[in-house]
Amino acid sequence: MCKACDYTIHGAQHHFGWDNSLAPAQRVEPGQTILFHCHDSSAGQLGPSSTVADVETLDFGKINPVSGPIWVEGAQPGDAIKVTLDSFAPRAQDGKGWGWTANIPGFGLLADQFTDPALHIWAYDPETMAPSLFGKEGRVPLKPFAGTIGNALAEPGLHSVVPPRRVGGNLDIRDLSAGTTLYLPVEVAGALFSVGDTHAAQGDGEVCGTAIESPMDVVLTLDLVKGANLKTPRFTTPGPVTRHLDHKGYEVTTGIGPDLMTASRDAVAGMVDHLCATRGMAAVDAYMLVSTCGDLRISEIVDMPNWIVSFYFPRCVFE
Repeated sequence: MCKACDYTIHGAQHHFGWDNSLAPAQRVEPGQTILFHCHDSSAGQLGPSSTVADVETLDFGKINPVSGPIWVEGAQPGDAIKVTLDSFAPRAQDGKGWGWTANIPGFGLLADQFTDPALHIWAYDPETMAPSLFGKEGRVPLKPFAGTIGNALAEPGLHSVVPPRRVGGNLDIRDLSAGTTLYLPVEVAGALFSVGDTHAAQGDGEVCGTAIESPMDVVLTLDLVKGANLKTPRFTTPGPVTRHLDHKGYEVTTGIGPDLMTASRDAVAGMVDHLCATRGMAAVDAYMLVSTCGDLRISEIVDMPNWIVSFYFPRCVFE
């Protein structure tokens, strides 16, 4: 419960895809604070008792539900919505926070190498948010955030929620966490803001296509910046963004070549191979694990014809 919230958007008030003809779930004045009950990215198709068989039967028409939309009074094309992210609280079941990470055939950076479904169900303490266990040894530090957050597009019709867009959407930026301020371009009257796809943790790149997908209550404040004329989203963080991972250092693999996507794939595949060799992990488990806590970084992009992408895996997961 949010004592300072002006409105609550309940779980039933969600939609699949961006459509500027949707009726607002709520109209708000700039500066008002809202509590959103957000679903996990499967819209409840997966849960704490799910098995890998449930991954095979996922209905992709019900992926990434977002709560809303919210009409912000006075918002017009050319303005920006200022989103102040206040808090993320897991929606616990039986006293536990939970989430899932899956390898979904045909999806993910290494989809051609991992063609069979796989699933890991996570459990964690929703009060302490202590690291969550992966297998017998892995402990992934948690950092909740909203994977999908954005405004409606100017183009009419229903637009898929899967790709990120110039007005936001499925950004999957793990630093859109509590304390961050996000600015989203407005393309339609009222902005029609929505949020969902909450995660308990994710690495930069979300390389297997899923993070720790976890239902959460999100509290945020919506303000209006007139005449901002943003072309794409921007955001401000309140401080360091990797302290939950940095303290034991990293293992790093690289990909080198003239194509950034190929280099990214090579860097991730190298880390999967490294974890298999050093930790005795199954390859698909390593692939899912690194998606939740490892970071893809462009290390060098000026010394043509080859660029360098590095993949950083935090040593604290196993130490």
